[in-house]
Amino acid sequence: MYDDILVPTDGSEAVDRALDHAVRLASDHDATVHALYVVDQRVTTANSGELHDEVVADLEAQGETAVAAVAERAEAAGLDVETHIARGTPDTEIVSYADQNGIDVIVMSPEGKSPRERIRSLGSVSDRVADDATVPVFLIK
Repeated sequence: MYDDILVPTDGSEAVDRALDHAVRLASDHDATVHALYVVDQRVTTANSGELHDEVVADLEAQGETAVAAVAERAEAAGLDVETHIARGTPDTEIVSYADQNGIDVIVMSPEGKSPRERIRSLGSVSDRVADDATVPVFLIK
């Protein structure tokens, strides 16, 4: 039923909770786990001055660490893993990756924002992914 499972990651502890479920689901279905980190272009654009290259390099390094952590956990469970770092708006890139790579299900955790932060940022990434994805999205609280 599930051959490819996408786990978007920002390197936070919330991803660990989602990853527990994704690994279990992938193990049950002998599926490949896809780890995706998105370098948020809104952040890099906002830092277009002298520090732009440093900010981009730092975010890409965080991304490498984040996808490596997902890969390590999935590989320890004997699963195949693919890692990818994209640039763009996180929710858009997550949905796009799922569409372009034949993903069967997306497993992610809400970001744990306060209601005030969610209003300010017009909702969370997980809310927008759940609304826009063409495949099932498991939101793990």
